[in-house]
Amino acid sequence: MGDMTVIRLGTRASALATTQSQTVADLLTAQGLQVELFHVTTDGDTSTASLRQMGGTGVFATAIRYALIGSQCDVAVHSFKDLPTAQPIGLRVAAVPPREDPRDALVARDSLTLDELPKGAKVGTGSPRRFAQLLAQRPDLQIVDIRGNVDTRLGRVKGLGRYAKEGGREDLDAVILACAGLERLGHAGLITERLSTDVLMPAPAQGALAVECRNADSLHGPLAKALQAIDDRPSHLAALAERAVLNRLGAGCAAPVGAHATLTEGGPDKTAQPDVLHLQAVVCSLDGSKQVRKEASIELPPLTEHFAAAYGIGEKLAEDLLDAGAGNITDLSASKSTPANPESPDERDAASGTHSGTAHNSTADAQSGTDTEEGR
Repeated sequence: MGDMTVIRLGTRASALATTQSQTVADLLTAQGLQVELFHVTTDGDTSTASLRQMGGTGVFATAIRYALIGSQCDVAVHSFKDLPTAQPIGLRVAAVPPREDPRDALVARDSLTLDELPKGAKVGTGSPRRFAQLLAQRPDLQIVDIRGNVDTRLGRVKGLGRYAKEGGREDLDAVILACAGLERLGHAGLITERLSTDVLMPAPAQGALAVECRNADSLHGPLAKALQAIDDRPSHLAALAERAVLNRLGAGCAAPVGAHATLTEGGPDKTAQPDVLHLQAVVCSLDGSKQVRKEASIELPPLTEHFAAAYGIGEKLAEDLLDAGAGNITDLSASKSTPANPESPDERDAASGTHSGTAHNSTADAQSGTDTEEGR
């Protein structure tokens, strides 16, 4: 990066992505850097195919990472849960700012909670993880497979059509979105229930932002110093442990896997009372009828490599899940539509109606400005 005085921060141009990136830009500016946003168009922004048909959330990160490697920008901001678990050579996640609420949010008509939704209520989500866990709690619900940016999805809920551009369809009783995305876009007031992790385990690293840069720029200089200053240790450790579960399972973007980690601070004497990292994870069958759930904790005493320990507990918990039969209840490598969804564009366009316990693919929501999973 040399003596560059202006830091170019690569981001998608969607409302959620720019909001997240501006948050990081403000943090870096507070550290004395001059930052400007550099917009990158990704395949995920221009395609009208569903996220799973495009090959997963990595389609949003690839173009930005190429821009970073090619020195078009100096740092990039991603929704951490949308990053593939394999780290590209030459790049490094150098900082994870304080994490937003990692839980999933129910946005329902008439301020209903999950328990209050009537039998057969239509609930929209584009996530197999949410799909499976919702059916485990409420097998009577009709799950509608939707896509589109946050406002488009909100506009599907009865009474909330005003949030969608040119008016929403208002054909659903509720949608499930990430609390973090709603909060960042100023929509937290629409949340009718923040779903407990016991009900809906979040996606690994949900609510966390990953600030990525070239390896050399993370080692020395003003940018490296600023990134170190904005890194939040509890958020970074938790996200790392959760993503280690996903990596060790070999799970694809459509696998119904959830993970959630928390760090409990120890006492003043860290040797006698060390910090403790607690991790839980779940793997579900797509119909919600079977689940494998495990949890573990690890102490993080001084003079140990805490990031390595966090990754290690994630890998160990994933092995426990596999030993308990997680690989037998679902396709962990899944990266395409669930069997309940039509596979071809013609079949999707012809699909109509919803079915209890299955997903209906709603291609009418496809937009060039689709946000990542973080807001969905």
